Amino acid sequence: MVDEHDRLLPIANVGRIMKQILPPTAKISKEAKQTMQECATEFISFVTGEASDKCHKENRKTVNGDDICWSLSSLGFDNYTEDRGQEDHGLSVSMQQLSSSAAIDSSQELH
Repeated sequence: MVDEHDRLLPIANVGRIMKQILPPTAKISKEAKQTMQECATEFISFVTGEASDKCHKENRKTVNGDDICWSLSSLGFDNYTEDRGQEDHGLSVSMQQLSSSAAIDSSQELH
């Protein structure tokens, strides 16, 4: 069984993403970060679950960027799938950035 805390996105990453949108002088409460953390994690799980179901029906084990885009579209989030331009490149870059941010957070927690 997975601990609830372990399945959530790292809160530092969520806070960084939130800060990118807000004016530099804006502050974000811990409660706001936690709420966004839970919402973002649930959204990712929801979209990924839909993509996974599609792959399962097609007897595939690997979920790819097209499956995620199909899932977003089928769930009514078409605006997130438009103009992919370089196919999976944008998704790969985003996932790499998230991974490196998580790695940085983990290394900082160890010190």
